[in-house]
Amino acid sequence: MATRCCSFELKGRIGDARTGILKLPHGDVPTPAFMPVGTRGTVRGISTQELRNAGATLVLANTYHLWVRPGHETIRRLGGLHRFMGWDGPILTDSGGYQVFSLKEHAKVTEQGVKFRSPEDGQHRLLTPEVAVEIQEALGVDIAMAFDECLEWPATPERTVESTARTTRWLIRALNARQQPDRTALFGIVQGGMYADRRAAHAQELSALDLDGYAIGGLSVGEGREDRVAMIEASTPHLPEDRVRYLMGVGQPCDIVDAVCRGIDLFDCVLPSRAGRHGQAYTWAGRRNLRNAAYTEDSRPLDPDCPCEVCAGGVSRAYLRHLTKTGEILGMRWLSLHNLAFYQQLMGRLRVAIQSCNVSQLTQVQAEAERASGLAAD
Repeated sequence: MATRCCSFELKGRIGDARTGILKLPHGDVPTPAFMPVGTRGTVRGISTQELRNAGATLVLANTYHLWVRPGHETIRRLGGLHRFMGWDGPILTDSGGYQVFSLKEHAKVTEQGVKFRSPEDGQHRLLTPEVAVEIQEALGVDIAMAFDECLEWPATPERTVESTARTTRWLIRALNARQQPDRTALFGIVQGGMYADRRAAHAQELSALDLDGYAIGGLSVGEGREDRVAMIEASTPHLPEDRVRYLMGVGQPCDIVDAVCRGIDLFDCVLPSRAGRHGQAYTWAGRRNLRNAAYTEDSRPLDPDCPCEVCAGGVSRAYLRHLTKTGEILGMRWLSLHNLAFYQQLMGRLRVAIQSCNVSQLTQVQAEAERASGLAAD
């Protein structure tokens, strides 16, 4: 058996909440960690140096979209995705399984794989577990996700059983297709819809395969917070303690803390950058909508306690509102950058609290995350 190219070392815990180090070919990632989403090899409007300055250590890109444009072989010839996008830290790529959900009007699922009609160029492409592995290894990423079927919500028990079983069969095919296990880790994805028994059974089934890491997928697709928490609680007890656990596509600061307290280590979400592009800023006092007239003559920074270059640089709420209202790119960039830095600060506070076994500090971070997820009082 080839030597694993990734490992996970626990450094501390409070109850089920964990902190540790995920070791990958392109560097170490302290956990819990949040991955900025760079779907097409870029976090919109943000440079890789700015991501570093904001505190990011691991970024996410998308297999399907890079396959469509510019193509994985082009990126391979140019030296791989790290060189292509100018990022020297670890990269994780989603397999394209989420596009089975998000592009369902353009996709047909069969046992072989998923046939997509690309909205970008109209071409038909067949994405299979084998092709997904080939693309991700060609990109040269640190972590490849196995191709799965991201189930719609709600789904019947029969549909859930069928889909989850297919995800397992596709995972086996992905494992058999690997050519570079010493350079690119492969994570499996726990599915099972909104059924706790299916989630638990699938987590047990995947754990028996001794994978490099484990993700929980098929959430943040329309379900409520209580259902999401219940599915996490049904899954994590059956995943190996010595492997990293990744909750895909989640979410608000309070959702992240919910999951950390239940044993999750990795997160990604488009929310901080998307919210920034739409004039929204996360602060420890709550979310601010910079379109509001209340900020027209507000000379204060977004968050006086934030060390990001926007807040520390003295950029006022009034100026940010002006940029937002006039559609200036600078406003979108600055708000996105602030939000990404805010999420990294949240993860840092969680790591410190867990590492020091400080229950009261963890409770305080929970309260701060709840406040940050709601609207600011002022």
